[in-house]
Amino acid sequence: MEGRDEMYKEMSERRNRVNPIFKSLTMVAVLSMLLVPSMNAYAVPTASSNIAGKVEMSTAIASKPKLAAPRVSSKSIKVGSRSMAVQTVHVPKGYVPTAAFGKGKYGAAASLNEMMRNHRAVAGINATYFEAYNGAPEPWGTVIINGRIEHVGNHGTTIGFRQDGSALMDTLRVILRGTVTNEKTAREQGWYAYFVNRTPAKNSSSAIMFTTMRGSHLGFAYGNAVTVRNGQVTSVTSGQNVPIPKDGYVLVYTGKEKKMAERFKKGDKVTQAFEYTNKDGQAVDWHDVQTAVGAGPRLVKDGRVALQPKAEGFQQDKILTLSATRSGIGIMPDGSIMLATTGSATMKQWAEVWKQLGAKQAMNLDGGASTGLYANNKVITSPGRLLSNVLMFKQPKS
Repeated sequence: MEGRDEMYKEMSERRNRVNPIFKSLTMVAVLSMLLVPSMNAYAVPTASSNIAGKVEMSTAIASKPKLAAPRVSSKSIKVGSRSMAVQTVHVPKGYVPTAAFGKGKYGAAASLNEMMRNHRAVAGINATYFEAYNGAPEPWGTVIINGRIEHVGNHGTTIGFRQDGSALMDTLRVILRGTVTNEKTAREQGWYAYFVNRTPAKNSSSAIMFTTMRGSHLGFAYGNAVTVRNGQVTSVTSGQNVPIPKDGYVLVYTGKEKKMAERFKKGDKVTQAFEYTNKDGQAVDWHDVQTAVGAGPRLVKDGRVALQPKAEGFQQDKILTLSATRSGIGIMPDGSIMLATTGSATMKQWAEVWKQLGAKQAMNLDGGASTGLYANNKVITSPGRLLSNVLMFKQPKS
């Protein structure tokens, strides 16, 4: 949804703020967050032998109740003098949330039905904004998959799901920084990046990390690239479409940030860590979040309408004043999840809808032609385009 000019204006402004931000943040996550696959959040049944030699399963696991199917509803909700048709899917606690890119690849798109069926999801909805008109359909908001940060947007509001399945919502902002230690002199210097897997504009100034979710190579040949494998610099190149190692990552610096690459030499040791804050710079604890998607703006906070799109960085009329097709997600008082779409609403009306739905927390997701909703092997709201990414819910592993 965002135009690239606005996106890179934001990138430039964030670059100018990044050094003072570093001084005020507290490190809450380390390299293992990005590189080590997350642990399964559900216990594996264990067997034990009784005196007769028979094998028994744990009684607690064997008696685990079957999850109720997501509940689909069509509602008419009155906002002011207008009655609004709203499609909802209520997802009970216990289902496993996960995010996915189209065709399982960053920068690719697929139909909502295809992604849901390929992942055997019981419910799902379109997620973050993405480039739908000019170039590859890259996501715009922050995306965390299996505990790995696969894209950083640093805009709007993000919903996250911890390893225990509980959900949280905040104006998440992510900073990546680390150290590089010269192999010969042992001199240590700091470095930073402020986006992950986002293609930089050719003439912009940027500092970006690229992981294997991006693909086998960067996909462009400009800027200075630092390749890191197993915590050690293996190459520093300029103007090359370098490969992305499976056991590491690539840092790319363009424009005024190019000098940062001069701190790295082949053989140097590198550390890195992610830091999480809200939009006001206050540290937030997202270290064990396994799945997250960022979009926004926030609609409801603690059961009350809490709409401040400009404060979250939104400037587009379709967010601030105009009516449009909407999709959204809410955390209900009991911790369950509500997904919903509507055919036309201003953001103020959409926030009021979520208050009436009884959400404790709620946020807007990408809308317009991207609006899509799925449950119980059926598309409830059909998107008008292929999707870059989705948020879905699956049966827990037995």
